[in-house]
Order: sequence, then structure tokens, then C-alpha cells
Amino acid sequence: MSGGLYSMQSKDFDKTLDLNKVTPYGDTMNDGKVQLSFTLPVPAGAEATEAAKLLLKEMGLDNPQVVYFKELTPGYTFFNCYGNCTHSVDFSSIYVPKVESDVMDMHETDTYIKENIGRPLVVIGASTGTDAHTVGIDAIINMKGYAGHYGLERYEMVDAYNLGSQVLNEDFIAKALELKADALLVSQTVTQKDVHIKNLVELVELMEAEGLRDKVILVCGGPRITHELAKELGYDAGFGMNSYADDVASYIAQEFVRRNNSK
Repeated sequence: MSGGLYSMQSKDFDKTLDLNKVTPYGDTMNDGKVQLSFTLPVPAGAEATEAAKLLLKEMGLDNPQVVYFKELTPGYTFFNCYGNCTHSVDFSSIYVPKVESDVMDMHETDTYIKENIGRPLVVIGASTGTDAHTVGIDAIINMKGYAGHYGLERYEMVDAYNLGSQVLNEDFIAKALELKADALLVSQTVTQKDVHIKNLVELVELMEAEGLRDKVILVCGGPRITHELAKELGYDAGFGMNSYADDVASYIAQEFVRRNNSK
């Protein structure tokens, strides 16, 4: 939705909305109402509840309320809280780098590849390093896909290979060379201590050492991945939350054509 249309529809919704000073919306416009959940390493009780309220105030929340708490284990208490945010953001000034491609469905992408490339694209995906999670890469590659979006294995014009989890970067590159991959997809779910950053950077460095980096479209994805972060780390594109096979396949096909047309 374009910014102009969004602004027009939003103002029709509530005349008090100011996109230059956007605050959280709860019951009424501009009330700043937010909900937070967190755990404190203290035993449950009146003191713990007061500590939670004081923390909410330090976060800049007015009228802090603890609506639920439960001791998870001796010395640790979980809280569900409400408060009113006193801060705002200028929505009209926000710019977020995004993947530049037109999203097509599976049939449109197959047709696009047939007409503009003439052969199936070879795409290899994996959860690399020590990451044992396959939900993300399965959602993109496996035939059944996710949430009604078919995975790359179902595409007629994509030869997709899912290597699974805990794939060493060296093995990933070896497979890319063996299969003459056009694109590599890296899924990263584990992010503790920024281990995903280290792993993603290592892959780029190894590919550069092999002289492979400029020959392959390199894409990463995961719940903590943004397109901006991906670019900073040396990737061509990054896909985060609410991304599907449609998004990834559309980008790879269009990027492949763009690169070959610019040669």
C-alpha cells in the first residue's frame, strides 16, 4: 500500500491520527497502550510485582499494571503487564531497504523462467553451521511449502535441493560446485551470541576464496534476518518474517535475468 493511500485511509479512520507522531494503539487512538511479557530472577510476591512496575516506568510507560504473574520455578517470576507508552515515532520519515523484485506466484515464475532463461534454475538450500532448525528452509524448498505457498520443489522450472540442517559451509560450497548452482539459500534460526552473523560471514569469505561469490546468487533468510543486514554481510538479498517461496523464487529468477542482461 502506498504511503499516500495509507495516509488517506488512516486519517479517514480517525481524525486524530498524526503520522508524524505515531504511538501504539490499544483501545483508542493515541492512547499508547502496550502489552509486555518478561521474567525477573526474583521470587513471586508483592516486591516482585512492584519491581515489574518500576521497570515499566523506566521504560517510559505510564500507568504500569501487572495483570498476571506466576513463579516459573523458585526464584524466577513471569509477568504479563500493560502500560501507556509516552514516546512516538515519525512514520512518514521511515525508510527500510527491501528486496527489489515483483512477486509472482509459482505459475508466473515458471513462465517467466521459460521465456527469459529457457532452462530450470538450480537452487540449493540448507541450514548451515550448527543450526539444527529446518522449518525455514523446508517452508521455502519442500514441495508442500507453507501456508498455501508451494515450495521450490514443486516449480517446474526450478531444480531445488534441500540439504537439511547442520551443513558445514565447506560442504555447502562443494555441493554448489558439483550441481553448478545458480543460487544458494541459507537459513539461520539460531542467533544466540550472533552465531548466525559469524556463520553467514564465513560462507561469503569461503565463496570469495573459491572465486564463486560473483557466479552465484546468494540469499539468506530467517526470523532475525533483514534485507539490510544481508547486504551488509555480503549477500544479494535477505528474507525475514512472512516471506514465502513466491518471494524467493521471484527474486532469484529476476536477479538472474538482470545479471545476464547486464553482461
